[in-house]
Amino acid sequence: MEPIQLTTERLVLRPFTPADVPAVHSACQDPDIPRYTHVPSPYSLEHARAFVEEMSPNGWRDDSMYNFGLFGRDDDRLVGSMGLHRLAELRTPERQAELGYWTAKEARGRGHTVEAAREVIRWAFEDLGVERLEWYAEAGNEGSRRVALKAGFRMEGIQRAKIHHNGTRRDAWTGSLLPSDLGMPSPTPYLPFPERG
Repeated sequence: MEPIQLTTERLVLRPFTPADVPAVHSACQDPDIPRYTHVPSPYSLEHARAFVEEMSPNGWRDDSMYNFGLFGRDDDRLVGSMGLHRLAELRTPERQAELGYWTAKEARGRGHTVEAAREVIRWAFEDLGVERLEWYAEAGNEGSRRVALKAGFRMEGIQRAKIHHNGTRRDAWTGSLLPSDLGMPSPTPYLPFPERG
């Protein structure tokens, strides 16, 4: 797929460019980012370069991962990163993807990540034909969970030992989002298990 750009009231969501390497490197020096994500620690300039110049463009090219840099519309300052990772070939009946993100320390608490997530979710459902989005984060990552809830995800529970991090296995909070949760149509009818009183 050709990389695209999305916009919100305060943000431009666009593919990273080589000029963004220093900002990505700087943001990922915050210990909370590698603490709760797969970002390496310590995070070198070479890690940032590989993410920006290789991993992200390759994901767009092979339709496996769509990474966006989140930038302020007014100042072009890096706010964070958001990726939509394909869980199965989107042209097959599964049509599932996973949403992941990190937010630069200076930008936290201002609603930027929720704003970006809502736009990426809209794009995923309307333009990519995704029928189920997943989110997970290490149990205890309250910031990520707040973003997911505000973006519309429904919490489904805890998956034991889902995350491998620094030589340990850790539990994960998990959630999902369906087009119908947002009042949007889905090409495949959903037949939920009937709840019993």
